[in-house]
Amino acid sequence: MKVLIACEYSGTVRDAFAKLGHDAWSCDILPTDAPGQHYQCDVMEVIAGGWDLMIAHPPCTYLSNAGARFLYPKGVLNDERLQKGLVAKELFMSLYDANIAKICIENPIASTVFGLPKYDQIVQPYEYGHPVQKRTCLWLKGLHKLIPTNIVAERQSSKIAGNWFNKGGIDRQKNRAKTFQGIADAMAQQWGDDRLEFRK
Repeated sequence: MKVLIACEYSGTVRDAFAKLGHDAWSCDILPTDAPGQHYQCDVMEVIAGGWDLMIAHPPCTYLSNAGARFLYPKGVLNDERLQKGLVAKELFMSLYDANIAKICIENPIASTVFGLPKYDQIVQPYEYGHPVQKRTCLWLKGLHKLIPTNIVAERQSSKIAGNWFNKGGIDRQKNRAKTFQGIADAMAQQWGDDRLEFRK
């Protein structure tokens, strides 16, 4: 299967598919953090490459509901931030409407002001072996919902001050954006084999 992991520089999801024998490529405007097949460019330059599956992680800074307080500081609309959000929505929709049979777009819950399509599923790291709570939405086309593989009892909130999610440093944003390995492995195992049948 020819797989595009859009807006990914960590190589986490790309490498999960590559380990199972797929022709997997990541793409981002940044260089990859891990050796592997990677396009360093705007994803729209390679999106028409005859992909069988695309998993996309478009930037969420200006779309996320978590940043809504910055959109309406003191109850007044921040027009500059709104325009950045609309640009982010344009990329999101370009990925969502791509001519690829199987698509997954991953993002947090979006602010309703941008009118994105309704997501199909919410996944949590603790459903895939990581003792962490961090809600992530999946928009799916041609794919079944991801099935939990290892539900763990310990569930540390990403909102706790000073934990892994909120530590400072130059890699803070990268660490927060990186896909959990258990979720990446589940995507590769469940969506990378057409012979497998899962409940809808």
